[in-house]
Amino acid sequence: MLARIRSAAVLGIDAYLVDVETDIVQGLPTFATVGLPQGAVKEGRERVSAAIVNSRFEFPVKRITVNLAPADVRKDGSAFDLPIALGILVATGQVGRNKTDGDGQNKTDRDGQDGQADGRASPVRKARCRSPIRSGSVSRKPTWS
Repeated sequence: MLARIRSAAVLGIDAYLVDVETDIVQGLPTFATVGLPQGAVKEGRERVSAAIVNSRFEFPVKRITVNLAPADVRKDGSAFDLPIALGILVATGQVGRNKTDGDGQNKTDRDGQDGQADGRASPVRKARCRSPIRSGSVSRKPTWS
């Protein structure tokens, strides 16, 4: 099963979008992260598996491949732990396609589209404005970018 979660990262003072694509298939249990991950991202597999188990979800004993796109930009830090964990939970069906937090915000579905969320972090807003991908949640370019 494949799940795609849209995230963002900061490189210097610039923000950029990162698609965290999680693929879980039958096979020898492995956890591979691809897409130019650096040390902290590679070590995230232990943090992610511990977080999933400690949150009373089931960590899949299957072949897990996590792709961080775009692949030509280095990804560093632990900021990708949450999108990777969400990708695993969505791909295994433990979290629904359109799971919301009760008030309709922060909605994420299986193909990475998200609903209206007014309290987004500034780097995410900046990355969305510079991205060629447009959605209904950002209708105009802010004056600060």
